[in-house]
Order: sequence, then structure tokens, then C-alpha cells
Amino acid sequence: MLHFTDMMGHQLSLGKYPVRIVSVVPSQTELLFDLGLDEEVIGITKFCVHPEKWFRTKKRVGGTKTLNIDTISALQPDLIIANKEENTQADIELLQQRFPVWLSDIRTVDDAFRMITAIGTLVNKEREADELLSLLRSDFSTLPPVFKDKKVAYFIWKDPWMVAADQTFVDSVLRHLGAENVFGSLTRYPEVTPALIRDSKADLLLLSSEPFPFREKHTEELRQLLPDARVMLVDGEVFSWYGSRLRHLKSYLLELEKYMSR
Repeated sequence: MLHFTDMMGHQLSLGKYPVRIVSVVPSQTELLFDLGLDEEVIGITKFCVHPEKWFRTKKRVGGTKTLNIDTISALQPDLIIANKEENTQADIELLQQRFPVWLSDIRTVDDAFRMITAIGTLVNKEREADELLSLLRSDFSTLPPVFKDKKVAYFIWKDPWMVAADQTFVDSVLRHLGAENVFGSLTRYPEVTPALIRDSKADLLLLSSEPFPFREKHTEELRQLLPDARVMLVDGEVFSWYGSRLRHLKSYLLELEKYMSR
């Protein structure tokens, strides 16, 4: 019998390493692919767009917050990999009654690194997970100082405006990049008023490509609030996906550095 503890402290016991895995978190789905679990993963969500091959061919089990429990049950998984924030408590508790569920809880870059190690052990891919972590640690030690000493606001929603604040993975990434999150005194994903945005005196406003699909037309409103700030559309996957997509962070920042130097 194999015994594991997830990031919420739940105990799991498996008779063998899993061979029928359902992943209901896009970031962790991509991680499973990069660990080499092509045949073992049998179900993913409609938001698991990476890798594209899996998005086109794997069975979809609903959205991250709208899981189709009957579809998952029909797959008879021997492991479900989920996340405290991205999936609903009701869905997780229901699935836990029927199947082993490993739950992650990610708020920092270090949490993401621990998750990669833990999943590598869980699915018998420890060597692959160690190799990925070695690459990520090397990248994070040499990240370009694109945002260093900049006062940054990271927007995730409009109507109302919402930002990533303290106790979020995005905030942890920004801190690793040397940025000051102007809304870091707030918690999680607060709504912010135009007055708060003006008073923040941010000099860099980042508009994420997800979950709200910001476009250039949305930048003008923020420019009117903070005319001296730079407003940029950024790839939300790079900043908020806490699995193996982190390997793209350094190269993305190098491209941003070139863009910002123009």
C-alpha cells in the first residue's frame, strides 16, 4: 500500500501507482504531460488547453468549477488531482467519497515547487520532477529584473476592476521579480475602485489575458486614471499557472524587457 498526504493534509492510500488519472486543474494537467504521463491521464477539464494534443483528444469532464461528476465516475479513475482554489469544495467533497483525490493549495512560488515534487512522487515520476525543478530553480535565480523596484498592479477582471493581492500566486511571482504590488496590503482578489487605482500611484499596470480577456480597448480607461503609468497586456498563463508552464517565465520576461526598453 502506498501512502500520501496532499497539501491540505488529507491522507491518501493507493494500492499501486495510479494508471487512470483525472486532472481537473489546467496547470497541473500540463505538468502531468511534461512528467511523461500520456497514457495514464484519462480525463481533463475544458480549460486544460495545454498540451493541445490532450485538449483535442482527452475526455473532458466539465469546467474547473462545474465538474461533471457522472462523467468522472464513468471513467473510474484511481486518482483525481485537484486544487483548493480552482475547484469547488462541494465537487471535491463529493469526489472524495468515491475516489482518491489529491488536493493542492498554491499561494507562493515555493508552494508550486513543493507541489511539483509531491506530484512527481505521487505518480512515480520523481526523476522527471527533480529535473524540472532543477531547471526552474536555475531560471528563478537568473530572472531578468524587468519589474524590479516598480510599483505594479496586476488586473484580473473588469466591471468591477479586480486585482491579484496578497496570498496569491501572482503576488508571489511579482515579489520574486522585485516588484512592489501596490495592492499587496489587500487580500486575495479584491475589487478596487477607480479612486483606489488613482491613489495607488502605480507606475506599471498589468492586464492579464485570463480569466478576463483584456484587450487594448480596456487600457484607455486605466490610462485616464493613471496617465503617467505604463499599461500592458500580459500573458496570464505565464504569471498564474503554477506547474511546468513556469519554465516559460524567464524567456517571456526577456521578451518583455526588450519591449519595455523601446
